[in-house]
Order: sequence, then C-alpha cells, then structure tokens
Amino acid sequence: MKKIIFFVLLVHLCLTANAQMSGVFEAKRGESDYNFWIYTPHEYAEDNHKLPLIVFLHGASLCGNNLERVRRYGTLDAIEKGLDVPMLVVAPQNPGGAWNPKKLMNLLEWVEEHYRVDESRVYVLGMSLGGYGTMDFAGTYPDKIAAAMALCGGCSLKDDQGLGKLPLWIIHGTGDAAVSVKQSQRVVDDLQQANNDKLLRYYWVPGGSHGLLARAFYLQQTYDWLIAHSLNDSPREVDRDIQIEREDFNVSYRDLKIDPQMYAED
Repeated sequence: MKKIIFFVLLVHLCLTANAQMSGVFEAKRGESDYNFWIYTPHEYAEDNHKLPLIVFLHGASLCGNNLERVRRYGTLDAIEKGLDVPMLVVAPQNPGGAWNPKKLMNLLEWVEEHYRVDESRVYVLGMSLGGYGTMDFAGTYPDKIAAAMALCGGCSLKDDQGLGKLPLWIIHGTGDAAVSVKQSQRVVDDLQQANNDKLLRYYWVPGGSHGLLARAFYLQQTYDWLIAHSLNDSPREVDRDIQIEREDFNVSYRDLKIDPQMYAED
C-alpha cells in the first residue's frame, strides 16, 4: 500500500514539475474569427508583469477545424519537446484559404485585452501558407509587429513596402519544390529596388527542401532573434548577429519526432 501511495505521489510531482516547466496550453473557440491555442509559460503565473507574444501561423497541412492539428509541429510542439520559450504564444487555426490580416489583428487585439501582453514585443512567425500570412500580416500592420520571420512563403499584398518598416527575416530553401524560392526573392527585390531594405534579412538555404524549413521552429536562435527586437527601439534596427545557417537544419526528423510528410507539401 505504501508503495502505491509513493508511486501516486511521484507521478503527481512529475506532472506538476512538467506543468511548471512547459506552462499551460489552452484551446479557445469562438473568441475571434479564428479558433486558436494560447500558451502561457510558467513565468506568466509566477510574475505579474507583461510578457512578449508570438503569433505562430501554420502551413496548409494544418488547416481545418480540428485544433489538435495545430500542435503537430511548430512553436507549440517545440515547447512541448522542451524548447524554452518564455513568451506567450497564440496559434490560430486557419479553416482554409489565405490568412486574413484583418482577422489576425482582431485576434491579436482580443489576446491583448484578455492577457498581460507586452505590446511593444509582438512577433509573427510562420511557414509556407503561414509564411505568406506572416508577410501579409506584418506588411499590413508594421507598426504593431516588433519583428517577423517568414519561412518558405511569399507575399500576397499588392503593396509590400510595409515590410520595409519592421525587422524581417525571410528564409527559403533553394530546392523548394512546393513554393519556389522566387516567391521570397520577389519580396527582397521589391524592397531593395525601393531602397527600403534597411531592416531586412534573408537567407537562401542551399538545396533546402520545403519541409526542411520547419526545423527552424525548433531552433533556439529563432526565438532569440525575434525577442531581440522591440517597438520601443529608436531607431528600429534589425539584429544581424544571431545566425541560422545550413548546418542548423541538419537535426533529423527522428530527433524531432515528427512526420516529415506532415509539412512536405505545406
């Protein structure tokens, strides 16, 4: 009997420790135009100050009405696998079609109203369809977003010059067969030709496939780079010291414990 009680207590302590380490994941439905997950790290419960916020935008393979799919890869999955991201994370689910910047702003305003968000440190991060969503959202509201990272996407805006007003890192693989690297290169060319690229970074991953870019969600450098920026920076500058290079993407799918087919054609 004592052994049983000890085992139950041990399990309780392990679950409690894990909850404190990973924070709390909450599913929110019907609160905005998109259903979404919100992650609050343990720092949020322990401290009474505002925290930075990441908006994670998934790719096409996670679209639908099953919120559980949003946790299959990306920032939330990286946190569950042990990555330390001491920020609020909101991860909406797109039911289908392109991400809508106005609907994303409605979601952001809802979160800012109901959670302690440091509004000077709101970041956007997305891949493929989410990479398009990242650039469309950030380019529409550059004065609301402290920094953005767009992976293997592009931009749907008729006028993409808003993207030159905030720190933006575009990353795309040269071997991408699903979304051509030319989609990202077009944005870079537009900003460079307008002499509007002071806050721009870009990296073409040599031979990188479409699915390869998902591994960026599991890199600490990704989040270190985002949080290096604030709307309070005067003037606004882009961090060029933190590096993400080809070898950083060499972590195996097996180590990440995710199915590469899940986002191979995202």
